[in-house]
Amino acid sequence: MIARVGLIQIDAGDDIAANRRVALDLAERALAAGARLVAFPETFLYRGPTAGHRASAGPVPGPLTEPFAALARDAAAWLLLGSVAEVSDDPARPYITSVLLAPDGSVAATYRKIHLFDVAVDAGPSAHESSRATPGDRAVVADLPLADLAADGRVAGGSSGAPTDAVHAAGPTLRLGLTVCYDLRFPELYRALALAGAEVLCVPADFTERTGRDHWEPLLRARAIENGAYVIAPAQCGTPPAGNAAYGHSLIVDPWGIVVAQASDGPGVVVTEIDPARVAAARRQIPALMNRRPEAYLVRGA
Repeated sequence: MIARVGLIQIDAGDDIAANRRVALDLAERALAAGARLVAFPETFLYRGPTAGHRASAGPVPGPLTEPFAALARDAAAWLLLGSVAEVSDDPARPYITSVLLAPDGSVAATYRKIHLFDVAVDAGPSAHESSRATPGDRAVVADLPLADLAADGRVAGGSSGAPTDAVHAAGPTLRLGLTVCYDLRFPELYRALALAGAEVLCVPADFTERTGRDHWEPLLRARAIENGAYVIAPAQCGTPPAGNAAYGHSLIVDPWGIVVAQASDGPGVVVTEIDPARVAAARRQIPALMNRRPEAYLVRGA
């Protein structure tokens, strides 16, 4: 069964209401084009100075997610909110949280970004994300019913409730591994997700233009190839207030490492098909997951 997936590319700023309107409009376009899973980029509701980021934080579920939960219910579709600022125990450092919404509008899973963007690139971005965000501490996979994701699919009953490390569904499924942006540079996370059965690796991002032009596509293709998995990567574009220019170029990569869909430079929508059979075929031909020898990976002294 073929799944229809849509990626949203947005140039978000520091006006949450305006960003929400644009995001919902673009999601409607993706749904009208047949998408049954619609994925938004990182920080798609607020992108701006640290004080505003902290002020934008809220509970999950809550006011930040409810307009998108309503859309999921109305469209009987799955939505992946690339990241929102979720309140944490530290008011100054909310989580950067990816939220998966089921077709009944419930929160099927949440993933809190594990790796925070603390970098200083020569002639490029300098950031200390750990000063404004609390890191997550667990990997997350979720099973989506394939019947929900086909072009003519109808809701088969949404997931019930609380965020969990693994969300299961009855019948044939498509298993998603959830990550966010800078996680992309840590292949061990993606290998763990693939070993847990993930067939699609999600990388919503606000990747900088300076690093993106050299690293974005090669890293996404590498994660797909080494794990025999699809990679879907909705991205920000443009330059936010008091921020670094974003690279854009939202991508969908197949399990052989081929880019099957790509956005242009500006805001827009990409919709394409994902075939789980291609994951099985790639993993059968190159069984890297089964050929691992972790007992030999301990580095010993000379």
